[in-house]
Amino acid sequence: MSIEQLINYQLNKFPTVKKVVKRGYQLLMYAMSSKIKFEGSIIRVSPNDGSEYFFGYYDKSPWDASGRYMLCMKAENTWSEATPLVPVDLLLIDIQNNNSVRKLGKSHSWNVQQGCMLQWLGSHFDKRVIYNDFREGHFCCVILSVESGEERVIDCPVYSVSADGTTALSLDFTRLHRLRKGYGYANVDEVTKDKKLPNATCIWKVDLKSGAITSLLRYGDFASFEFRKEMEGAEHKVNHLMISPNGKRFMVLHRWFNNQRKYSRLVTCNMDGTEMYNLSDDDMVSHCYWKNDEEIIAFENKYGSGPGYYLMKDKTREYKHLWKELCVDGHPSYSPDGKLVVTDSYPDRTRIASIRIMRDNQIEVVARVFAPFRYDNDTRCDLHPRWSRDGTKICFDAAFEGHRGLYVVDINA
Repeated sequence: MSIEQLINYQLNKFPTVKKVVKRGYQLLMYAMSSKIKFEGSIIRVSPNDGSEYFFGYYDKSPWDASGRYMLCMKAENTWSEATPLVPVDLLLIDIQNNNSVRKLGKSHSWNVQQGCMLQWLGSHFDKRVIYNDFREGHFCCVILSVESGEERVIDCPVYSVSADGTTALSLDFTRLHRLRKGYGYANVDEVTKDKKLPNATCIWKVDLKSGAITSLLRYGDFASFEFRKEMEGAEHKVNHLMISPNGKRFMVLHRWFNNQRKYSRLVTCNMDGTEMYNLSDDDMVSHCYWKNDEEIIAFENKYGSGPGYYLMKDKTREYKHLWKELCVDGHPSYSPDGKLVVTDSYPDRTRIASIRIMRDNQIEVVARVFAPFRYDNDTRCDLHPRWSRDGTKICFDAAFEGHRGLYVVDINA
């Protein structure tokens, strides 16, 4: 681990100090560095009209099953507020027709990191999309027919949707907004804001066929599960729900804040809330992804070997440290055939972010882009690389042209 990475890891314990130190250091290094805008075989998919275009998170694909259509969101400003209250447009881009754009609708509940959870609905990923909205004073999710425009509204927003399109998981997006700007929704105040450990539900299960909503787990279930002394008097939240490919289990990050110190652990669980397992509990777990129904890749800390990418086997203590020279956090995901991993990096000291593809012991940088200072901290533009469904292309968000845009790299090129 380099001295920069070591300092960054230690500063994670003090988020406010980290922001100040990071900005000052990057300004100095950028002034001294050679300037680049981008490197790689990058193709812009979204319009270049000055508006802000992006897709959202790394755990879902914007492509439909045929590979012809891509989902996208359009906003006028994504650098002033992490969770704007003005609506965002939902778009369909036809990449076989000169990237023509069709508006599908709009959402009133979104943020700059994950959008409104707009995604194709399985199991066919071709005719319906699902997204979150705020209607008549309440959060909801909308299942929309792309062809007819017909809607079905369920009175609960979604965070993670099963691959077969039948089930979703949800959490409290208002608490998430207060405790992690850019990931929750700001439409209404959080009911539990005065409670460090609320006596309330933190994860719901949603039946997307019937619309039934079930309370699954409470904050107290996590705080009492393999209790640590650092949890005493701490403020708790959950984030980053992700359902396994077969829909039988899910992962969740349980995080708690003791003064300014943040702790994270990765917990897995059956879809009915039973058989919780503490998969990783060495203070820091960041971004994760299901490789298959039993294995999870994560950027995390391990006592003795430090931060890095690890492949863990669910419900066991087994893990492998992958690409030990790669110690920078990113958003990893496996290709559809499970042979490749793509991840990104946050902007380095010269404000350059990278996309890497890994196979076995090989690491290849396929794109590098400049990150304007206007997009930083809570309103940063993470690349969030995502696979096409045939595994030949990578889609990512970037702002190197001065505004957010949706871009593609063909890995065969």
